[in-house]
Amino acid sequence: MSQAKGRSVPSVLGWRFAFVLMTLAGVFSALVVRAAWLQVVEPEMLVSQGDMRSLRVEADTVLRGMIFDRNGEELAMSIPVEAIWADPKVVIERHASADERRWHALADILQMSSAQLLTKIGDNPQRRFVYLQRQVNPAVVDYVKKLKVPGIYFRQESRRYYPAGEVTAQLIGFTNVDDIGVEGIEKRYDEFLTGAAGRKVFRKDAKGREIEVIERAKAQQPGNLHLSIDQRIQTVTYRELKKAVLSHGATSGSAIVVDVQTGEVLAMVNSPSFNPNNRGNAPAYLFRNRAITDTFEPGSTMKPLAVLSALEFGATKLGATVDTSPGYMRIGGSWVRDANNYKTLSLTGIIQKSSNVGVSKLVLSMPHEHVLGLYSNMGLGIDTGLGLNGESSGMLSHRRRWSDFERATLAFGYGLSVTAAQLARAYATMANGGISRPLTILKSENQQPGEQVLDSRNAAAMLEMMEANIMPGGTATRAQVKGYRVGGKTGTARKAIAGGYGEDYIASFAGVGPVSNPRLACVVVINEPAGDFYHGGEIAAPVFANIMGASMQLLNLTPDALNQPKLSAITGGSNAG
Repeated sequence: MSQAKGRSVPSVLGWRFAFVLMTLAGVFSALVVRAAWLQVVEPEMLVSQGDMRSLRVEADTVLRGMIFDRNGEELAMSIPVEAIWADPKVVIERHASADERRWHALADILQMSSAQLLTKIGDNPQRRFVYLQRQVNPAVVDYVKKLKVPGIYFRQESRRYYPAGEVTAQLIGFTNVDDIGVEGIEKRYDEFLTGAAGRKVFRKDAKGREIEVIERAKAQQPGNLHLSIDQRIQTVTYRELKKAVLSHGATSGSAIVVDVQTGEVLAMVNSPSFNPNNRGNAPAYLFRNRAITDTFEPGSTMKPLAVLSALEFGATKLGATVDTSPGYMRIGGSWVRDANNYKTLSLTGIIQKSSNVGVSKLVLSMPHEHVLGLYSNMGLGIDTGLGLNGESSGMLSHRRRWSDFERATLAFGYGLSVTAAQLARAYATMANGGISRPLTILKSENQQPGEQVLDSRNAAAMLEMMEANIMPGGTATRAQVKGYRVGGKTGTARKAIAGGYGEDYIASFAGVGPVSNPRLACVVVINEPAGDFYHGGEIAAPVFANIMGASMQLLNLTPDALNQPKLSAITGGSNAG
């Protein structure tokens, strides 16, 4: 009993036990605090790490919209291709360049040296993506895939293809390597032609199975564009223009064909052109659509408008005559001359003989504001309505003070500048009974609203005056079209330079047809022809004849050569001696 009483009873909360409990409580508290910190205060890091391991994004490829002509012929389409890219981290870690045979083969097919390929990929393992080549030929892709070089991958993209090639190059334009429009129609309607790829964000488990869809966005399909262009007429127009530019050694040329009833552009071409499928080293100036960007002094193609302004103002009337003797006149300190002394000319004779003296007298008989107003109503000095990038509005000054000589030169196409498209719109207005409509490059089911800017009787009379211009005795006999009545006016103007005019010319022809039931207006401009032939009647008129003849046949227009002019008794002929 005494021994039992002498023994000490152990305490329940001995210091060792207390130490263990405190340690466990401290660790547990630290874990709780750390967990709370990670999940409440700074959860982003864990979330991002988890998402990197489980979240995936898939995108549906959407090709750029197609461009068609008015009959459904493809003018631009997108072709699925692939891009070759490298992951520098994988290339470096797996020593891909050490396999010299595969590495040299890869460099050769990509048309670079092994050192250039290695430099392009770089030595920074933090970079995870670098393009090696875009829009690659399928045969090249297949070859590279067979090489099985570590770190070399492929991704789907598209390449734009233009079936018509150089025929529509400046009009359609082209896209860059990222499929963004940078010229022409491609640039103007880039947003419409570009869709949006579909996108799905989902989560996968460790075995790669889809367990949760977090976000889904449907693909937005791009729009397809239907142009007013008739590819058949476009091809004929380009062929004839290119032939003329080459045969006459001209710097460039433009041509445009317009449906006068709707304002739709059926053809718009330029020469020289380029191949949009393989632009290579093509100079940038070839990309310009000269038919809408380049302005020029129109020369005698303005004379029909000058005569119309006199008719509209009442300064003259159908059947009137003008004395042009002795074939020249002094206005201020300058001279206005005709090629010959045509003596007394009817209005038809003034157009047929292209009399500078005759139109000058008509224009000087009325206020210059009226002439400028009519020119403006016919579409000069303003946009045509095409809405294309880079379109020029030309130059039509509306200043208050004009000298008599400046007023006179307005009548035969100096002192103002126009584009081929503006000139085509003005002639389309005459052919459409005096109704002016904006031009359009898009196929239109509904006729665009127009404005009556000319008396329909005067407009009809002018068509027959211009028809006389291509008849024997006129300045444009080479513009005749077999089987059809056509009319038009030549233009030959010196090119302006600093301080005056140089020795280079612009030859042009603007006309319409068929005269009995007008449907088409056509303008041809030849810039700086070389050699002895530089007049519009010599080099531009034959191009007009070939284009109009083929176009009217392609549209199945009824030949009207046997129809007689209705206003011949009113307009009269030339009374030149």
